[in-house]
Amino acid sequence: MICQSNEVEILAGHVGSDHIHLLVSVPPHLSVSKLVQYIKGNTSRKLQMEYKELNKQIWGQHLWARGYFVASSGNVTDEIIKAYIQNQDLQEKSNSDNFEIG
Repeated sequence: MICQSNEVEILAGHVGSDHIHLLVSVPPHLSVSKLVQYIKGNTSRKLQMEYKELNKQIWGQHLWARGYFVASSGNVTDEIIKAYIQNQDLQEKSNSDNFEIG
């Protein structure tokens, strides 16, 4: 919903045990840092509302780490990035943690 309301298209993603990969198409009027701020803030609030025990576990701390990594595609194609995302943690996890919109 966050991406949809900001005209961001999610192309692929993977939820790992301690990180998330997203391949997104972001419109030029939205900075990547603002998108990350929206995603982290809204998901943190929603998770803490749904799972009250999180409030006790992270009291005085943040749910998400402060940093993030961003790279643009170009030299590496979107297909290669999608393949990388979809092959995360294959030895430990099933493909059910991968998602693709579209």
